[in-house]
Amino acid sequence: MVALAALAVDQVTKAVVRAQMAPTESIPVIDDIFHLTYVRNTGAAFGLMSGQRPIFILTGVIVLVAVGVFWVWQRPSARWLVVALALVVGGASGNLVDRVARMGLVTDFFDLHVIPVFNIADTCIVIGVGMLVVWILVGPETGVIEGSAEGETRE
Repeated sequence: MVALAALAVDQVTKAVVRAQMAPTESIPVIDDIFHLTYVRNTGAAFGLMSGQRPIFILTGVIVLVAVGVFWVWQRPSARWLVVALALVVGGASGNLVDRVARMGLVTDFFDLHVIPVFNIADTCIVIGVGMLVVWILVGPETGVIEGSAEGETRE
């Protein structure tokens, strides 16, 4: 459900930006701090490695397959891990849809002026990967990250 919600919010926000803004148009939300800026990104998250569409499509597919294989193999139930994986899947799917359906042009629009312009999918991927890093470093065995899909504590 989290992955589908992430994908839906990502695609809806991108469609709104494309319908309501011209490419490169920037709307200040908080002057000199946060703008909505319509960018057509041919790179990876945050604009890295521009113009490598085949590599990004392949990478997106590999990520989705890897998470799918992990899911079938491990059957994760810890809520933290499930949400982390779902965010990665939702984000990867959102940008993959753009790469395939929009000829490699990923719609980015969050502009903080200190990092490249990004979108909901990028945000989901970064948060999901961050959660996975915490999971790996802290893990459920410490009791810090609690809960399963059934609400149980893993220690």
